[in-house]
Amino acid sequence: MRRVTSLIAGGRPALRLSALLSLLAIAVLLGTGSLLSGGGGAAAPAPGSTGAPAGVDLALVVGEAGRADPAAPAEPYSRTLDVGKGDTLMALLVKAGIDRGDAHNAITAMRPVYNPRRLKPGQQIVVTFAPPPDGSDDARFLGLVLEAEIDRAIQVSRLEDGGYAASEEKRPLARVAAGAAGTIQSSLFVDAIMAGLPVPVLVEMIRAFSYDVDFQRDIQPGDRFEALYEDLRNASGETVGQGDLLYARLTLSGADLAVFRYTTAAGATDYFDAKGQSVRKALMRTPIDGARLSSGFGKRTHPILGYSRLHAGVDFAAPTGTPIYAAGDGVVDFAGPQGDNGNYVRIRHNSEYSTAYAHASRFARGLRRGIRVKQGQVVAYVGTTGLSTGPHLHYEVMRQGRKVNPMSVKLPAGERLRGADLAHFAERRADLDRRFAETARTETLAGASR
Repeated sequence: MRRVTSLIAGGRPALRLSALLSLLAIAVLLGTGSLLSGGGGAAAPAPGSTGAPAGVDLALVVGEAGRADPAAPAEPYSRTLDVGKGDTLMALLVKAGIDRGDAHNAITAMRPVYNPRRLKPGQQIVVTFAPPPDGSDDARFLGLVLEAEIDRAIQVSRLEDGGYAASEEKRPLARVAAGAAGTIQSSLFVDAIMAGLPVPVLVEMIRAFSYDVDFQRDIQPGDRFEALYEDLRNASGETVGQGDLLYARLTLSGADLAVFRYTTAAGATDYFDAKGQSVRKALMRTPIDGARLSSGFGKRTHPILGYSRLHAGVDFAAPTGTPIYAAGDGVVDFAGPQGDNGNYVRIRHNSEYSTAYAHASRFARGLRRGIRVKQGQVVAYVGTTGLSTGPHLHYEVMRQGRKVNPMSVKLPAGERLRGADLAHFAERRADLDRRFAETARTETLAGASR
Protein backbone atom coordinates (compact mmCIF):
# COMPACT_ATOMS: atom_id res chain seq x y z
CA MET A 1 0.00 0.00 0.00
CA ARG A 2 2.97 2.34 0.66
CA ARG A 3 4.01 1.72 -2.97
CA VAL A 4 0.54 2.78 -4.21
CA THR A 5 0.50 5.82 -1.91
CA SER A 6 3.93 6.95 -3.11
CA LEU A 7 2.85 6.64 -6.74
CA ILE A 8 -0.13 8.92 -6.03
CA ALA A 9 2.03 11.46 -4.23
CA GLY A 10 4.66 11.54 -6.96
CA GLY A 11 2.45 11.67 -10.11
CA ARG A 12 1.11 14.62 -12.10
CA PRO A 13 -1.82 16.49 -10.42
CA ALA A 14 -4.46 15.22 -12.88
CA LEU A 15 -3.24 11.65 -12.53
CA ARG A 16 -3.03 11.95 -8.75
CA LEU A 17 -6.67 13.07 -8.57
CA SER A 18 -7.84 10.29 -10.94
CA ALA A 19 -5.98 7.64 -9.01
CA LEU A 20 -7.27 8.96 -5.68
CA LEU A 21 -10.88 8.80 -6.85
CA SER A 22 -10.36 5.27 -8.16
CA LEU A 23 -8.89 4.14 -4.84
CA LEU A 24 -11.71 5.76 -2.90
CA ALA A 25 -14.24 3.90 -5.03
CA ILE A 26 -12.38 0.63 -4.37
CA ALA A 27 -12.43 1.48 -0.68
CA VAL A 28 -16.17 1.92 -0.76
CA LEU A 29 -16.66 -1.42 -2.50
CA LEU A 30 -14.29 -3.26 -0.13
CA GLY A 31 -15.66 -1.56 2.96
CA THR A 32 -12.27 -0.39 4.27
CA GLY A 33 -10.67 2.93 5.09
CA SER A 34 -7.12 1.52 5.37
CA LEU A 35 -6.05 2.54 1.86
CA LEU A 36 -5.72 6.14 2.93
CA SER A 37 -4.12 5.46 6.29
CA GLY A 38 -1.60 2.86 5.06
CA GLY A 39 -2.80 0.24 7.56
CA GLY A 40 -2.93 -3.38 6.46
CA GLY A 41 -6.13 -4.49 8.19
CA ALA A 42 -9.69 -4.31 6.90
CA ALA A 43 -12.14 -2.62 9.28
CA ALA A 44 -15.72 -3.85 9.29
CA PRO A 45 -18.22 -1.15 8.51
CA ALA A 46 -20.32 0.10 11.38
CA PRO A 47 -23.97 -0.92 11.41
CA GLY A 48 -25.96 1.39 9.13
CA SER A 49 -22.76 2.65 7.52
CA THR A 50 -22.26 2.93 3.74
CA GLY A 51 -18.90 1.34 4.00
CA ALA A 52 -17.16 4.54 2.84
CA PRO A 53 -14.07 5.84 4.62
CA ALA A 54 -14.68 8.21 7.49
CA GLY A 55 -15.34 11.76 6.29
CA VAL A 56 -15.88 10.71 2.67
CA ASP A 57 -19.22 11.50 0.99
CA LEU A 58 -20.30 8.54 -1.12
CA ALA A 59 -22.06 10.79 -3.65
CA LEU A 60 -18.84 12.72 -4.22
CA VAL A 61 -16.85 9.50 -4.71
CA VAL A 62 -19.05 7.56 -7.10
CA GLY A 63 -21.02 10.46 -8.61
CA GLU A 64 -24.75 10.77 -9.43
CA ALA A 65 -24.42 8.25 -12.28
CA GLY A 66 -23.45 5.55 -9.80
CA ARG A 67 -26.73 5.76 -7.92
CA ALA A 68 -29.48 3.24 -8.50
CA ASP A 69 -32.31 5.89 -8.82
CA PRO A 70 -35.02 5.08 -11.39
CA ALA A 71 -34.82 7.05 -14.68
CA ALA A 72 -36.65 10.42 -14.60
CA PRO A 73 -39.77 10.64 -16.84
CA ALA A 74 -39.26 12.24 -20.27
CA GLU A 75 -40.27 15.89 -20.57
CA PRO A 76 -43.34 16.98 -22.63
CA TYR A 77 -42.52 18.25 -26.10
CA SER A 78 -44.26 20.59 -28.54
CA ARG A 79 -44.79 20.99 -32.27
CA THR A 80 -45.80 24.12 -34.19
CA LEU A 81 -48.47 23.74 -36.89
CA ASP A 82 -48.75 26.40 -39.62
CA VAL A 83 -52.27 27.05 -40.91
CA GLY A 84 -52.46 27.04 -44.71
CA LYS A 85 -55.20 27.88 -47.18
CA GLY A 86 -58.15 25.51 -46.82
CA ASP A 87 -56.89 23.93 -43.58
CA THR A 88 -59.34 23.00 -40.81
CA LEU A 89 -58.41 22.62 -37.17
CA MET A 90 -59.58 19.00 -37.09
CA ALA A 91 -57.49 18.06 -40.13
CA LEU A 92 -54.39 19.77 -38.73
CA LEU A 93 -54.67 18.03 -35.35
CA VAL A 94 -55.28 14.57 -36.82
CA LYS A 95 -52.36 15.05 -39.25
CA ALA A 96 -50.16 15.91 -36.26
CA GLY A 97 -50.87 12.46 -34.81
CA ILE A 98 -53.65 13.36 -32.36
CA ASP A 99 -56.42 10.81 -31.87
CA ARG A 100 -59.57 11.95 -33.69
CA GLY A 101 -61.64 11.62 -30.51
CA ASP A 102 -59.19 13.77 -28.53
CA ALA A 103 -59.11 16.33 -31.36
CA HIS A 104 -62.92 16.49 -31.42
CA ASN A 105 -63.15 16.95 -27.64
CA ALA A 106 -60.46 19.64 -27.63
CA ILE A 107 -62.23 21.57 -30.43
CA THR A 108 -65.58 21.24 -28.63
CA ALA A 109 -64.04 22.70 -25.47
CA MET A 110 -62.61 25.59 -27.54
CA ARG A 111 -65.90 26.69 -29.15
CA PRO A 112 -67.17 28.89 -26.27
CA VAL A 113 -64.07 31.11 -26.53
CA TYR A 114 -63.13 30.75 -30.21
CA ASN A 115 -64.92 29.60 -33.35
CA PRO A 116 -62.55 27.19 -35.15
CA ARG A 117 -64.20 28.15 -38.47
CA ARG A 118 -62.42 31.50 -38.16
CA LEU A 119 -59.04 29.82 -38.61
CA LYS A 120 -56.97 31.85 -41.11
CA PRO A 121 -53.87 31.08 -43.20
CA GLY A 122 -50.77 32.32 -41.44
CA GLN A 123 -51.93 31.48 -37.91
CA GLN A 124 -49.88 29.09 -35.80
CA ILE A 125 -50.94 26.34 -33.40
CA VAL A 126 -48.56 24.86 -30.81
CA VAL A 127 -49.56 21.32 -29.78
CA THR A 128 -48.00 19.63 -26.75
CA PHE A 129 -47.49 15.91 -26.09
CA ALA A 130 -46.26 13.73 -23.22
CA PRO A 131 -44.09 10.78 -24.30
CA PRO A 132 -45.57 7.38 -23.33
CA PRO A 133 -43.90 5.80 -20.27
CA ASP A 134 -43.50 2.47 -22.04
CA GLY A 135 -41.42 3.98 -24.88
CA SER A 136 -44.03 3.28 -27.56
CA ASP A 137 -44.98 5.73 -30.30
CA ASP A 138 -48.37 6.58 -28.76
CA ALA A 139 -47.63 10.04 -27.33
CA ARG A 140 -50.33 11.55 -25.11
CA PHE A 141 -51.92 14.79 -26.31
CA LEU A 142 -51.79 17.40 -23.53
CA GLY A 143 -53.26 20.48 -25.21
CA LEU A 144 -52.69 23.33 -27.62
CA VAL A 145 -52.19 27.08 -27.88
CA LEU A 146 -53.69 28.94 -30.85
CA GLU A 147 -52.53 32.45 -31.73
CA ALA A 148 -56.03 33.75 -32.54
CA GLU A 149 -55.09 37.44 -32.87
CA ILE A 150 -51.99 39.49 -32.27
CA ASP A 151 -53.37 40.37 -28.82
CA ARG A 152 -55.20 37.14 -27.98
CA ALA A 153 -54.25 33.48 -27.53
CA ILE A 154 -56.53 30.48 -26.97
CA GLN A 155 -55.27 27.67 -24.73
CA VAL A 156 -56.84 24.20 -24.50
CA SER A 157 -55.54 21.93 -21.71
CA ARG A 158 -56.16 18.27 -20.92
CA LEU A 159 -57.72 17.63 -17.51
CA GLU A 160 -56.94 14.76 -15.14
CA ASP A 161 -60.23 13.05 -16.03
CA GLY A 162 -59.30 13.06 -19.74
CA GLY A 163 -61.56 15.98 -20.65
CA TYR A 164 -60.46 19.38 -21.95
CA ALA A 165 -60.85 22.98 -20.81
CA ALA A 166 -60.28 26.14 -22.84
CA SER A 167 -59.24 29.62 -21.73
CA GLU A 168 -58.48 32.93 -23.38
CA GLU A 169 -55.33 34.96 -22.73
CA LYS A 170 -55.39 38.68 -23.49
CA ARG A 171 -52.01 40.13 -24.36
CA PRO A 172 -51.83 43.91 -23.83
CA LEU A 173 -50.26 45.85 -26.68
CA ALA A 174 -48.69 49.30 -26.53
CA ARG A 175 -49.56 51.82 -29.26
CA VAL A 176 -46.41 53.67 -30.31
CA ALA A 177 -46.39 56.48 -32.88
CA ALA A 178 -44.32 55.78 -36.01
CA GLY A 179 -43.86 57.73 -39.22
CA ALA A 180 -42.74 57.40 -42.81
CA ALA A 181 -42.11 59.91 -45.58
CA GLY A 182 -40.61 59.96 -49.05
CA THR A 183 -40.59 61.16 -52.63
CA ILE A 184 -42.57 59.37 -55.34
CA GLN A 185 -40.37 58.16 -58.20
CA SER A 186 -42.35 55.29 -59.73
CA SER A 187 -45.64 54.93 -57.84
CA LEU A 188 -47.03 55.78 -54.41
CA PHE A 189 -47.45 52.09 -53.57
CA VAL A 190 -43.88 51.09 -54.44
CA ASP A 191 -42.13 54.14 -52.98
CA ALA A 192 -44.18 54.16 -49.76
CA ILE A 193 -43.30 50.52 -49.08
CA MET A 194 -39.63 51.25 -49.77
CA ALA A 195 -39.85 54.10 -47.24
CA GLY A 196 -41.03 51.61 -44.60
CA LEU A 197 -44.77 52.33 -44.60
CA PRO A 198 -46.58 49.05 -43.71
CA VAL A 199 -49.01 47.82 -46.37
CA PRO A 200 -52.16 47.92 -44.14
CA VAL A 201 -51.43 51.56 -43.28
CA LEU A 202 -50.74 52.39 -46.94
CA VAL A 203 -54.07 50.84 -47.98
CA GLU A 204 -55.89 52.94 -45.35
CA MET A 205 -54.07 56.03 -46.59
CA ILE A 206 -55.10 55.35 -50.20
CA ARG A 207 -58.72 54.90 -49.12
CA ALA A 208 -58.69 58.18 -47.20
CA PHE A 209 -57.45 60.07 -50.27
CA SER A 210 -59.48 58.09 -52.81
CA TYR A 211 -62.39 60.56 -52.67
CA ASP A 212 -60.24 63.40 -54.02
CA VAL A 213 -57.23 61.84 -55.76
CA ASP A 214 -57.10 59.95 -59.06
CA PHE A 215 -54.08 57.78 -58.29
CA GLN A 216 -53.54 57.04 -61.98
CA ARG A 217 -53.43 60.63 -63.23
CA ASP A 218 -52.87 63.02 -60.33
CA ILE A 219 -49.58 61.58 -59.04
CA GLN A 220 -46.35 62.62 -60.79
CA PRO A 221 -42.65 61.86 -60.17
CA GLY A 222 -41.31 64.25 -57.53
CA ASP A 223 -44.55 64.37 -55.53
CA ARG A 224 -44.18 63.66 -51.80
CA PHE A 225 -46.01 61.75 -49.08
CA GLU A 226 -45.82 61.45 -45.31
CA ALA A 227 -47.81 59.48 -42.75
CA LEU A 228 -48.10 59.09 -38.98
CA TYR A 229 -49.51 55.79 -37.70
CA GLU A 230 -49.50 53.46 -34.71
CA ASP A 231 -47.19 50.48 -34.25
CA LEU A 232 -48.58 47.77 -31.97
CA ARG A 233 -45.89 46.35 -29.68
CA ASN A 234 -46.03 43.43 -27.26
CA ALA A 235 -44.55 43.19 -23.76
CA SER A 236 -41.11 42.41 -25.25
CA GLY A 237 -41.15 45.58 -27.35
CA GLU A 238 -41.57 43.63 -30.59
CA THR A 239 -43.78 45.19 -33.29
CA VAL A 240 -46.57 42.70 -33.99
CA GLY A 241 -48.89 44.81 -36.13
CA GLN A 242 -50.21 48.27 -36.88
CA GLY A 243 -53.04 50.29 -35.43
CA ASP A 244 -54.68 53.36 -36.95
CA LEU A 245 -53.44 55.79 -39.58
CA LEU A 246 -53.43 59.05 -37.60
CA TYR A 247 -52.35 61.59 -40.21
CA ALA A 248 -51.24 61.63 -43.84
CA ARG A 249 -50.21 64.24 -46.37
CA LEU A 250 -49.74 64.20 -50.14
CA THR A 251 -47.97 67.01 -51.98
CA LEU A 252 -49.12 66.72 -55.60
CA SER A 253 -47.61 69.16 -58.14
CA GLY A 254 -46.98 71.59 -55.27
CA ALA A 255 -50.50 71.38 -53.80
CA ASP A 256 -50.92 69.97 -50.28
CA LEU A 257 -53.67 67.52 -49.30
CA ALA A 258 -53.79 66.38 -45.68
CA VAL A 259 -56.09 64.10 -43.68
CA PHE A 260 -56.39 63.83 -39.89
CA ARG A 261 -58.12 61.06 -37.94
CA TYR A 262 -60.61 62.52 -35.45
CA THR A 263 -63.48 61.22 -33.30
CA THR A 264 -66.40 63.63 -32.88
CA ALA A 265 -68.29 64.28 -29.64
CA ALA A 266 -71.00 61.98 -30.98
CA GLY A 267 -68.45 59.12 -31.21
CA ALA A 268 -68.10 59.02 -35.02
CA THR A 269 -64.51 58.51 -36.25
CA ASP A 270 -63.48 59.73 -39.68
CA TYR A 271 -60.74 61.53 -41.60
CA PHE A 272 -61.01 65.31 -41.99
CA ASP A 273 -59.04 67.86 -43.99
CA ALA A 274 -57.20 70.76 -42.36
CA LYS A 275 -60.40 72.86 -42.28
CA GLY A 276 -62.50 70.21 -40.52
CA GLN A 277 -64.33 68.98 -43.62
CA SER A 278 -64.84 65.21 -43.78
CA VAL A 279 -62.92 63.71 -46.71
CA ARG A 280 -65.63 61.10 -47.05
CA LYS A 281 -67.92 61.81 -49.98
CA ALA A 282 -71.21 60.16 -50.84
CA LEU A 283 -69.31 57.92 -53.28
CA MET A 284 -65.77 56.62 -53.75
CA ARG A 285 -64.19 57.36 -57.12
CA THR A 286 -62.08 54.18 -57.01
CA PRO A 287 -63.89 51.33 -55.20
CA ILE A 288 -60.89 48.99 -55.46
CA ASP A 289 -57.36 48.93 -53.97
CA GLY A 290 -54.13 49.01 -55.97
CA ALA A 291 -55.76 48.76 -59.39
CA ARG A 292 -54.65 50.36 -62.66
CA LEU A 293 -57.07 52.52 -64.62
CA SER A 294 -57.06 50.65 -67.92
CA SER A 295 -59.88 52.39 -69.80
CA GLY A 296 -61.59 55.73 -69.29
CA PHE A 297 -65.09 57.05 -69.84
CA GLY A 298 -66.19 57.94 -73.40
CA LYS A 299 -66.33 56.60 -76.94
CA ARG A 300 -63.86 53.88 -77.89
CA THR A 301 -63.45 50.92 -80.21
CA HIS A 302 -64.68 47.90 -78.31
CA PRO A 303 -61.79 45.38 -77.93
CA ILE A 304 -64.04 42.39 -78.75
CA LEU A 305 -66.85 43.75 -80.92
CA GLY A 306 -64.46 45.82 -83.04
CA TYR A 307 -66.66 48.90 -83.53
CA SER A 308 -66.90 52.25 -81.76
CA ARG A 309 -69.43 52.77 -78.99
CA LEU A 310 -69.78 54.64 -75.70
CA HIS A 311 -67.80 53.17 -72.83
CA ALA A 312 -70.17 54.35 -70.10
CA GLY A 313 -67.85 53.73 -67.16
CA VAL A 314 -64.20 53.25 -66.23
CA ASP A 315 -62.18 50.03 -66.10
CA PHE A 316 -59.70 49.10 -63.38
CA ALA A 317 -57.34 46.22 -64.23
CA ALA A 318 -56.58 44.01 -61.25
CA PRO A 319 -55.88 40.34 -60.52
CA THR A 320 -58.81 37.94 -60.30
CA GLY A 321 -60.13 37.81 -56.75
CA THR A 322 -59.25 41.42 -55.82
CA PRO A 323 -62.01 42.77 -53.51
CA ILE A 324 -64.53 45.27 -54.94
CA TYR A 325 -66.01 47.73 -52.44
CA ALA A 326 -69.40 49.43 -52.28
CA ALA A 327 -68.72 53.02 -53.37
CA GLY A 328 -71.18 54.32 -50.78
CA ASP A 329 -73.92 53.39 -48.34
CA GLY A 330 -77.01 52.01 -50.06
CA VAL A 331 -79.27 49.11 -50.95
CA VAL A 332 -78.38 46.35 -53.42
CA ASP A 333 -80.73 46.78 -56.39
CA PHE A 334 -79.38 43.86 -58.46
CA ALA A 335 -76.88 41.03 -57.92
CA GLY A 336 -76.51 38.30 -60.54
CA PRO A 337 -75.55 37.51 -64.15
CA GLN A 338 -76.47 40.21 -66.68
CA GLY A 339 -75.48 39.47 -70.27
CA ASP A 340 -72.32 41.24 -71.48
CA ASN A 341 -71.71 42.58 -67.95
CA GLY A 342 -71.21 39.07 -66.57
CA ASN A 343 -71.63 38.90 -62.80
CA TYR A 344 -73.08 42.31 -62.05
CA VAL A 345 -73.94 44.35 -58.92
CA ARG A 346 -75.97 47.56 -58.84
CA ILE A 347 -76.39 49.64 -55.66
CA ARG A 348 -78.94 52.44 -55.13
CA HIS A 349 -77.38 55.05 -52.79
CA ASN A 350 -80.18 57.63 -52.67
CA SER A 351 -82.79 59.12 -54.95
CA GLU A 352 -80.06 60.66 -57.13
CA TYR A 353 -77.10 58.27 -57.33
CA SER A 354 -76.57 54.58 -58.16
CA THR A 355 -73.37 52.65 -58.94
CA ALA A 356 -72.69 49.42 -60.82
CA TYR A 357 -69.86 46.84 -60.83
CA ALA A 358 -69.43 44.40 -63.74
CA HIS A 359 -67.44 41.29 -64.77
CA ALA A 360 -67.00 40.00 -61.19
CA SER A 361 -65.69 36.49 -60.64
CA ARG A 362 -68.04 36.00 -57.69
CA PHE A 363 -70.17 37.89 -55.19
CA ALA A 364 -69.48 38.48 -51.52
CA ARG A 365 -71.05 35.93 -49.20
CA GLY A 366 -74.68 36.77 -48.46
CA LEU A 367 -74.98 39.50 -51.10
CA ARG A 368 -78.46 39.63 -52.59
CA ARG A 369 -81.05 42.09 -53.77
CA GLY A 370 -82.57 44.21 -51.02
CA ILE A 371 -79.77 44.06 -48.44
CA ARG A 372 -78.20 47.26 -47.12
CA VAL A 373 -74.43 47.77 -47.54
CA LYS A 374 -71.98 50.28 -46.08
CA GLN A 375 -69.39 52.30 -47.93
CA GLY A 376 -66.17 50.25 -48.21
CA GLN A 377 -67.93 46.90 -47.66
CA VAL A 378 -66.80 44.11 -50.00
CA VAL A 379 -69.61 43.30 -52.47
CA ALA A 380 -67.79 41.22 -55.11
CA TYR A 381 -64.39 40.14 -56.45
CA VAL A 382 -62.63 41.02 -59.70
CA GLY A 383 -63.07 38.58 -62.57
CA THR A 384 -63.50 38.40 -66.35
CA THR A 385 -67.08 37.15 -66.75
CA GLY A 386 -69.29 38.37 -69.58
CA LEU A 387 -67.86 40.22 -72.59
CA SER A 388 -64.35 40.75 -71.25
CA THR A 389 -60.75 40.33 -72.46
CA GLY A 390 -59.16 39.98 -69.02
CA PRO A 391 -59.73 40.40 -65.28
CA HIS A 392 -60.92 43.92 -64.43
CA LEU A 393 -63.65 45.92 -62.73
CA HIS A 394 -66.00 47.92 -64.95
CA TYR A 395 -67.37 50.68 -62.69
CA GLU A 396 -70.32 52.93 -63.48
CA VAL A 397 -71.94 55.90 -61.73
CA MET A 398 -75.54 56.81 -62.58
CA ARG A 399 -76.92 60.23 -61.65
CA GLN A 400 -80.70 60.38 -61.94
CA GLY A 401 -80.51 57.33 -64.21
CA ARG A 402 -77.92 58.83 -66.57
CA LYS A 403 -74.41 57.34 -66.70
CA VAL A 404 -71.71 59.93 -65.86
CA ASN A 405 -67.91 59.87 -65.65
CA PRO A 406 -66.97 58.55 -62.17
CA MET A 407 -63.62 60.37 -62.30
CA SER A 408 -65.03 63.87 -62.93
CA VAL A 409 -68.53 63.96 -61.46
CA LYS A 410 -68.86 66.41 -58.54
CA LEU A 411 -69.76 64.35 -55.50
CA PRO A 412 -71.70 65.60 -52.47
CA ALA A 413 -69.43 66.58 -49.56
CA GLY A 414 -69.46 64.86 -46.18
CA GLU A 415 -69.81 66.22 -42.66
CA ARG A 416 -68.25 69.56 -41.66
CA LEU A 417 -67.13 70.06 -38.05
CA ARG A 418 -68.57 73.03 -36.17
CA GLY A 419 -68.46 74.66 -32.73
CA ALA A 420 -66.74 72.72 -29.96
CA ASP A 421 -65.93 69.82 -32.29
CA LEU A 422 -64.08 72.16 -34.64
CA ALA A 423 -62.10 73.67 -31.73
CA HIS A 424 -61.16 70.22 -30.42
CA PHE A 425 -60.22 69.12 -33.92
CA ALA A 426 -57.84 72.11 -34.27
CA GLU A 427 -56.08 70.98 -31.07
CA ARG A 428 -55.94 67.41 -32.32
CA ARG A 429 -54.53 68.50 -35.69
CA ALA A 430 -51.77 70.54 -34.00
CA ASP A 431 -50.92 67.58 -31.76
CA LEU A 432 -50.65 65.19 -34.73
CA ASP A 433 -48.43 67.65 -36.61
CA ARG A 434 -46.16 67.89 -33.55
CA ARG A 435 -46.01 64.11 -33.10
CA PHE A 436 -45.11 63.55 -36.74
CA ALA A 437 -42.32 66.14 -36.50
CA GLU A 438 -40.96 64.40 -33.37
CA THR A 439 -41.11 61.00 -35.08
CA ALA A 440 -39.31 62.30 -38.17
CA ARG A 441 -36.63 63.93 -35.99
CA THR A 442 -36.12 60.73 -33.96
CA GLU A 443 -35.75 58.62 -37.12
CA THR A 444 -33.31 61.14 -38.61
CA LEU A 445 -31.14 61.01 -35.48
CA ALA A 446 -31.31 57.20 -35.41
CA GLY A 447 -30.25 57.03 -39.05
CA ALA A 448 -27.34 59.42 -38.47
CA SER A 449 -26.06 57.30 -35.56
CA ARG A 450 -25.94 54.10 -37.63
